[in-house]
Amino acid sequence: MNRFTERGGRWVVCQGVLLLAVCGLGWAGQGAWSRTWGWLGGAVCGGLGAAIGLAGARALGRNLTPFPKPRQGATLITGGIYGWIRHPLYTSVTLAAIGWALAWRSWPSLVAASLLVPFFTAKAAREERWLRGQFPGYADYVRRTRRFLPWIY
Repeated sequence: MNRFTERGGRWVVCQGVLLLAVCGLGWAGQGAWSRTWGWLGGAVCGGLGAAIGLAGARALGRNLTPFPKPRQGATLITGGIYGWIRHPLYTSVTLAAIGWALAWRSWPSLVAASLLVPFFTAKAAREERWLRGQFPGYADYVRRTRRFLPWIY
């Protein structure tokens, strides 16, 4: 197995394919509902997704990687946005994708964006197995912090 695969590179490739589908399908079926509501919903979801993503990337700092497997020597981040949710970057990408679909007013894009939920659920579960192996305190962190949405999920 090569280093790309060992770090979870297949997850990264699948994520890229899903995001390309969301973007590409934005043009398909565009205009399916009100322009005002589409832009408004898209702006809210996209803006919220961007804010969560920036907070997550900032909190991770040098620990940030596109791969789900943490780097050797990484530190467990449990403060900032990570004190509210364990996977803010996955939440961010999902919200941004939904925002994109809403802004384009595209059902096909919205369906593709909704596929990110089960995808990120599976990717997060795999990532959390790696995190448990690398950080002894991770199990306690999981018990007190939701995966994607504070107090909900």
